[in-house]
Amino acid sequence: MSTTSAAAAPNKPTNQPANRQKDRLDGAAWMATLAGMAGSLVAVGLARFAYSPLVPSLIEAHWFSAGDAVTLGAANFAGYLAGALLGRPMAGLLPNRALLRLLMLATSLAFIACAYPLSLGWFFAWRFVSGLAGGAIMVLVATSILPHIPASRRGFVSGMIFLGIGLGIAASGTAVPALMRLGLHETWLGLGGLSLLLTALSWFGWPPSAPPQDIAAPAVEHAPRHEGGVLRSLYAEYALNALGLVPVMLLLVDYVARGLHQGADVGAYYWVLYGVASVAGPVAAGSLADRIGYGAAYRIALLLQAVAVATLALSGHPLVVGAATVVLGALTPGIVPLVLGRIHELLPHGQTEQRAAWSRATTAFALFQALAGYGYSYLFTHSGESYAAVFLCGTVALVIALGADIVANARRRRHAGKDLAGKDQTAKPAAVIRS
Repeated sequence: MSTTSAAAAPNKPTNQPANRQKDRLDGAAWMATLAGMAGSLVAVGLARFAYSPLVPSLIEAHWFSAGDAVTLGAANFAGYLAGALLGRPMAGLLPNRALLRLLMLATSLAFIACAYPLSLGWFFAWRFVSGLAGGAIMVLVATSILPHIPASRRGFVSGMIFLGIGLGIAASGTAVPALMRLGLHETWLGLGGLSLLLTALSWFGWPPSAPPQDIAAPAVEHAPRHEGGVLRSLYAEYALNALGLVPVMLLLVDYVARGLHQGADVGAYYWVLYGVASVAGPVAAGSLADRIGYGAAYRIALLLQAVAVATLALSGHPLVVGAATVVLGALTPGIVPLVLGRIHELLPHGQTEQRAAWSRATTAFALFQALAGYGYSYLFTHSGESYAAVFLCGTVALVIALGADIVANARRRRHAGKDLAGKDQTAKPAAVIRS
């Protein structure tokens, strides 16, 4: 036996524990992950989704008219779009750690300010501020944390970060109604107090700007000449995904309560089911992506969403509607880490490029989410309150998104194959392109 082979044999098993140790999340990584989850919970999960169950009480308590309450809901969407656009410019003015702390404080202050309905303009401004903080945090939170995470654990960690959105959805159907028993004023103050507590707990968890030197980039080889087209397609697909999800956010409870004649209590139960599923969605989606790649996981998610929304349009059976609710609840926040991870697959080596691409994707989603809210409301009103028409529009958007992704990645693989064929056949490829 040669000395080379004899030496190589014992090295293989000794390297495996070292690699596993390197891929473990240390204390700082866990603190950063929990800080990211707290950020998404405060600025998106609570700031957006906790408002919906408060609307009837805002009207009944004569704080605002029904029309004004809808306008105030739109203020958060408008702020979210502004935050998605301004997140990167703001990051150029302050270190990420300081900016994320400031944004969480702003959201907490907005909750407290909303406990005092001084005027419609006052309330609108603070709802806008909470939306702006949410949009900026969505742009910055993951791209500030993931460079500090081992490549093999980034799917799991991104899922944990966006778990905060799911927790907020779940709280909107459980904790917020419980707080409402104390009164509107107390509910807003309670949300503000919870946000301040989460801000304090996450204060020292945010990572520094520079990642550790031993954190490796994903083993992905990309083709810069062709990735631009795939990225542009991904932005459009994410925007279409918003068109597919908004019908459920807008109409699920009303569809069950009035469309299926089940009543408001049963409708609220389905919203709780939606919220519970949303808690599991991000981590499950991220863990799946770690196993099969973000591209494949993303296409599976698009397919499941399309089937679920189509099911709502075609069937009113309680069990079928419940199954669709679980799928859509899981994937409403679950799609976020998949799109973010897909961007990291396509741009594996440039943090600046990753942040710019994620900002564009978030902006596209925010814009079409806002447009969908108004567009579907118009369609619903002018179609004789046809739930099926709205759900079918969402289905079509998701099917188009899935088809676009399949076509874009087929072209990408074809171009990549041509590039590899043109290289020296004796050269060994550095890595495999994941689609």
